[in-house]
Amino acid sequence: MDVRRRTEEIEHLTFAPWATFSDASRGRAVPEPQDPLRPVFQRDRDRVLHCKAFRRLKQKTQVFLSPEGDLYRTRLTHTLEVSQIARTIARGLRLNEDLTEAISLAHDLGHTPFGHAGEKALDALCPDGFRHYMQSLRVVDRLEKDGEGLNLTWEVRNGIVTHTKGTWAATPEGRIVRLADQIAFVNHDIEDAVRAGVLDAATLPKDCTAVLGQTKSARITTMINSILTHSEGDVRMGTEEYEAFLALRDFMYTTVYVDKNAKREEQKVDKLIAELYEYYLTHVDRMSNFYVQLAYQEGRERAVTDYISGMSDEFAIRTFEELFVPQKWHVL
Repeated sequence: MDVRRRTEEIEHLTFAPWATFSDASRGRAVPEPQDPLRPVFQRDRDRVLHCKAFRRLKQKTQVFLSPEGDLYRTRLTHTLEVSQIARTIARGLRLNEDLTEAISLAHDLGHTPFGHAGEKALDALCPDGFRHYMQSLRVVDRLEKDGEGLNLTWEVRNGIVTHTKGTWAATPEGRIVRLADQIAFVNHDIEDAVRAGVLDAATLPKDCTAVLGQTKSARITTMINSILTHSEGDVRMGTEEYEAFLALRDFMYTTVYVDKNAKREEQKVDKLIAELYEYYLTHVDRMSNFYVQLAYQEGRERAVTDYISGMSDEFAIRTFEELFVPQKWHVL
């Protein structure tokens, strides 16, 4: 028996009626033959996992720029934590775990080096602005596989571009990822901030911890259980837990995310990104050949934005040093 078809039949036997079924996908922009082993969302997950942009996430900032030590989150570990939380919710609600995981793994592929500081810097420079979720979609549609893109399904692409606030995912799995992203970043940022010495866990709002819990694990468990309890036909968290979460998130935005010690290096990001942007606008030929061709096809600004946003923190710093910092002269 065809393994894929058997898996699709199991979905119809075990998933909730409001789940997104693999055999009901709206399909891909470029039609492809079905895989004999994997349903469409499984294939999408594998494509994301093996793409270059996913590997670059390991050297991209989550919150703290160039922290000392190996225990702080990167954009990659954040992505994996989002995936774990989202999959737990999807399994508990009997929704499509493969679709949820594919969206989770792809949601931040377009993020800049230096986290949101890099995003703000590029947004100020680009004529059309810059949003990491739109760039994530561009990565999978246009930039991966030397311009061929990953040709992901409509449902995964929709989940990528709607994972942030102010937008609405068309699938319940996409809405899971949006919640999981928020749950993950607030809670792991608390842990990283405490480790960095910029936050005392005792100062967390007591009305929030009374509802959600005192530890990262307890808070995540409380919010997941709240979603599982209150979701039926749609994905939502209970009012009490969600209000406590929003208050905790606001607390992080007014303390940790603006802490002068934790963010003191961010003022340098604007200059670094701006210098690289202006340099490559006037030296297009110094980019790799793919981006040179992209500049001819879609314009210099677009190509330079794609090139810089794809850099890891380390590569961006090294490139800046090679271009603008005098090197030692060695006599042969």
